[in-house]
Amino acid sequence: MFVQAANLAGIDGVAHGFFTRLGGVSEDIYASLNCGLGSRDIPESIVENRARAARILGTDKLIGPYQKHSNTVVVAKKAWAKDKAPEADAVVTSKPGLAVGVLTADCAPVLLCEPEARVIGAAHAGWRGALSGVCEATIEAMTSLGAQPERISAAIGPAISQGAYEVGHDYKEQFLAEDPQGESFFVIDEGSGEPHFDLPGYVAERLTQSGVGEIFDLGLCTYYDETRLFSYRRSQHHGEDDYGRQISAIVLA
Repeated sequence: MFVQAANLAGIDGVAHGFFTRLGGVSEDIYASLNCGLGSRDIPESIVENRARAARILGTDKLIGPYQKHSNTVVVAKKAWAKDKAPEADAVVTSKPGLAVGVLTADCAPVLLCEPEARVIGAAHAGWRGALSGVCEATIEAMTSLGAQPERISAAIGPAISQGAYEVGHDYKEQFLAEDPQGESFFVIDEGSGEPHFDLPGYVAERLTQSGVGEIFDLGLCTYYDETRLFSYRRSQHHGEDDYGRQISAIVLA
């Protein structure tokens, strides 16, 4: 139902999970642990799925932002209603019992913890967010709560792998116009001649440049692991009109 990162699993007083699509109540293309409030799944099923994830983390408070592929971060001091979620792509908190999470279906979920300052965070890093600095903004927000970057442990969860992430040459040019240092995260596919982008690798590099002390990548590909993970791109290739979202969340006990 969920997987954990080795670097976060060993931290006392912190629970986390990169939840898969298994263990929920949704059906058809949403089977079964779809936690995406923005999907066209049955609302009651989504609420139950999110409640199951929260219970596993030992809380009844699980919040996430209204994601916009931005670099906006919010500091959460209390839970908000699901229809009152702020527009952002990362949430940080120092409030015990308040689980913060993000939804993904190819983008990279990042969970972070600074155990000494007791500060945690969750970030949604698609290529737009990563390029515009969502990782750096998340570290800055955690620092505002007393965290030290070198003491932060970050984990990158299931995301689309470079092998499955074919992009156009226009995309590559646009990307490199904003970050010329990103050249090494593109390779050209010998068969198609099209660029492929290493999103998890790029996210890890941005975290490294932010001074994060420890980074762990689960190395799980959303596109290829159809049994366990939702994937937006795979849903498009299958001609489906919607897709499920998995949740990744972390909480201070």
